[in-house]
Amino acid sequence: MYTELFLTPFLTAFALTAGLILLFLLTPLFQRAVWRSDKRHSHKRSLSRLGGVAMLAAFAFVLFFDTHLVLTEALYGLLFGTGLILVFGLWDDLQELGWKIQVFFQVALTTLIFIFGMRITSITNPFGGIWVFPYSDFVLPGFLVLFLWVFLVMNAMNWLDGVDGLCGGVSLITFVTIFFLSLKPEVFQPPIAILAVIGAGVAAGFLFFNIYPARILAGTVGSMFLGFLIAVLAVIAGTKIATALLVLALPIADALFVILERLREGHSVFRPDKRHLHYKLLELGWSERRIAWFFFGVTALIALIALNTQALGKLAALLLILSIVFSLLLFVDRKTRLSVKL
Repeated sequence: MYTELFLTPFLTAFALTAGLILLFLLTPLFQRAVWRSDKRHSHKRSLSRLGGVAMLAAFAFVLFFDTHLVLTEALYGLLFGTGLILVFGLWDDLQELGWKIQVFFQVALTTLIFIFGMRITSITNPFGGIWVFPYSDFVLPGFLVLFLWVFLVMNAMNWLDGVDGLCGGVSLITFVTIFFLSLKPEVFQPPIAILAVIGAGVAAGFLFFNIYPARILAGTVGSMFLGFLIAVLAVIAGTKIATALLVLALPIADALFVILERLREGHSVFRPDKRHLHYKLLELGWSERRIAWFFFGVTALIALIALNTQALGKLAALLLILSIVFSLLLFVDRKTRLSVKL
């Protein structure tokens, strides 16, 4: 039963993603001499950015044809959302778009899934029970909370995509965490577990070609798709927002740190630069492989904590981890500034 429910969709998603990536890499039709030029991948402009297209297509195919999944309104919203990401992401991968267009797209994407019934109406109370938000009957507050969540996770994953394997590996660990959490007796949500294992399959298939040295990049399509899928799974699963927030503590804390730095200096939040932790570690002489395994190790450790703690423990762990991560970010930031002066 479990093989048919979970192993089959995982292997199918993995094989489809890997197969499509091979097709993109080996077929001249999908090759370009130079992709868009940006500050994050300026030294890898010749690498294909179609990894995200392979992940998105494989995920949509497996989801749509999995006989154990009932296509609910929320899942249709997820499918239409991935289609919107495909169109916008390819546009951005071919010609880098301005921050205003990116924000408009994320508002449109949130509007789409909101129309399909996705709401953040409650969250687990760390001291027992569930907090039910009173805004659930009001459109604007409910939309704003959903937008902030989607915006935070999507951009955290998008900005994480600066070092080979980083975005795919962290996403893979997050999907595996959601999968095991969904099968715990007190939760037991097999449909969410199936969606998570499909996500894990496409992330693993992509990671096979993206781990250092990368042969393909996720592109805007891939990084935004992975962030969107994690955000949506946490919402439709009900009380998994705290878990997703905890597992993604490192990239989310890094994103918030960079946002605060940019605001403090009067720069646009979306201005591309190399302030993120992985870039600073590169400046300090770390290899891309070492940075990736550092992120994987920290994320996996936090995931184990998330799977073995209740709500109050998650809150305490989140506060502690955020404190440690922000201290690390301040330390690395100071060290890189000193190295530049020297």
